[in-house]
Order: sequence, then structure tokens, then C-alpha cells
Amino acid sequence: MRALICQAYAPLDALKVGELPEPVPAAGELSIRVEAAGINFYDTLIVQGKYQVKPALPFSPGGEVAGTVVAVGEGVSHVRPGDRVCAFTSYGGYAEVCRARAAQTWPLPDAVDFRAAAAGLVTYGTAWFGLHDRARIRAGDTVLVLGAAGGVGLAAVQIAKAAGARVIAAAGSAERLALCRAHGADVLIDYTTTDLKDAVKAATGGNGADIVVDVVGGPYTEAALRATAWRGRVLVIGFAAGEIPRIPANLLLLKGCELSGVFWDELMRREPAEAARQVADVLAHCADGRLQPPVTAACGLEGAVDAMRSLAARKVAGKLIVLPQAGQGDDRS
Repeated sequence: MRALICQAYAPLDALKVGELPEPVPAAGELSIRVEAAGINFYDTLIVQGKYQVKPALPFSPGGEVAGTVVAVGEGVSHVRPGDRVCAFTSYGGYAEVCRARAAQTWPLPDAVDFRAAAAGLVTYGTAWFGLHDRARIRAGDTVLVLGAAGGVGLAAVQIAKAAGARVIAAAGSAERLALCRAHGADVLIDYTTTDLKDAVKAATGGNGADIVVDVVGGPYTEAALRATAWRGRVLVIGFAAGEIPRIPANLLLLKGCELSGVFWDELMRREPAEAARQVADVLAHCADGRLQPPVTAACGLEGAVDAMRSLAARKVAGKLIVLPQAGQGDDRS
């Protein structure tokens, strides 16, 4: 089968399209004909050996897929060949067929197409876990989203709005903020030209944000924490700015606020039943139109490296996906 192959842990340019054996599912696993696979920041790390998971070489990146079941291993009963599914695979998704764990594969409603599922599983699953589980979002909350034009950021904007919250979107350009507005953001802040803390305080009458969704890190985390309301909830999801922040603990004390880590991968491993419930909620909201995962661009396997490079350089708003079944030269946007 055709796949994007990582032969050695190395920079993105070392990835090449080639042939790998089609995977055969073991007990508790299944194989999926991949119709669409999401591109996430961790995909750019795993091929360089910089991610928590280090697959045996050679392998294909791509941990978020949607497609149809090809075969099932022993003990798999909740799906069968021909079923539409989405799955979190950690890696292997930028290939015509991939292998998935049954516990991290979920039936896909007919109303949700493959592209939307591939664009939304990880980002919307992460944002849902953060907002509904860790932050206990309520109607009327004010939610500040850092990096609001990215995959998790836009998911958080949509999920917060669907929950009845007021959303402050912070991003790095007018173009990105316009995208946030199109997805429901109420207040827009360009944190590259405006003092983030002062702008949030001004937008909230001095009260601050009830919930902060932070996928950026760097110097913005402390600024957002200083703009958090009494009893606020700060969600640490990622560090797109490249720097892991050191947070002054006295700010947590003074504001009576909570600082919570949001690692959706670990939720799936440790609490699979809870993860399945949350995925079902996300897919139900996608099926009825309350959530609409945005696909910024789609490409075939030949275009995947360029797409990953753009994501790593933070040049992407929304979500990029790979279409492994597209023929050579059939990249599209």
C-alpha cells in the first residue's frame, strides 16, 4: 500500500511516499481504509523523535483518521467490516490502510463526512475534554481562547459558544481573527499588537475571564493568568509558541483559580469509557450542525510534507487533512 514513510527520526524533509505492507489487525485491533487523516502538531514531532510516542521504524505518521473498516481482529465486536468509523491511532494514518485499537475507534454517524471527522476528532475531542470536563463550562461564562485560529482554538470557540459562553478570541493577525469571528467569537484580540491582560480586562469590565484555553504557552500564559477572574479555570493544552512557561504560583493563590492540564491522549488510555462518551457527544454535535470542523485545505500523500511544514511554521489557520486514497498528482485544496 502507498504511505508517507518515516525511515529514520529526522526533519520533515526526510519523509517520502513509498510502499509499506498492509497492516493485519491483531486481537483487539482493526484495520481501516483511510479516507481522510488530520494533520496535527504532534505529527511534526513524532517523525523527529520528539514526541512521547516513538514508533518502531519504518512507520507512517498520522494519528487521526476516518474511513471504513477493512478487517477486525479477535475480540472486536462493536464495529465490523464496511462500517464507517473514526479513530485515534497515534501514528500510521498517512497511508491507504492503517491499524487501530478497537478501544480508540468509534462508529461515525452517517451525517458526519470523513473529512469533517478527520478534521475534528483530536481537536474537538481535546477542546471538549478541557471545557466540559476539566473546566465545567456553564452558560454565561466568559472564555478566553489563546491561539484561537488554530485547530484546537477554533474547536474551543465553537464548543464554548454552543455551551452558551461569551468567547474572547486571541490570535496573531487580522486574518486569523476574522476566521475566529466567522466561527462565533464575540471579542477579538490581536495579542501581537495589544497587551493581552489589559485587553481582556477591558472586555470583561475588569472581572477577567472565567476560563482560559491556552494552546500557546510562552509569555502569553502568565498574561492570560493575570487576566483570569476570581475562581477562574486555566486549561494548559499546548505550547505552540515553543516555550513551556513557568507560572508564578502566587497568582493561583490570589485569584483562587485552578490550573488544569488537558491531555486527551491520556484520557483515552486511562478512561476509555469516558473518552468514548465524550467522542459520542462531539460527533452528535457535528451531526446536527452545532459544531462544524473547518477544513482549510486537503492534499494527497504527495502534499503531506508541505502541509506538515506549514503547520510547524504556524502558517495555518483551521485544519489541514490528508486524503490517502487520492491518486499521485491529485493534491487539492
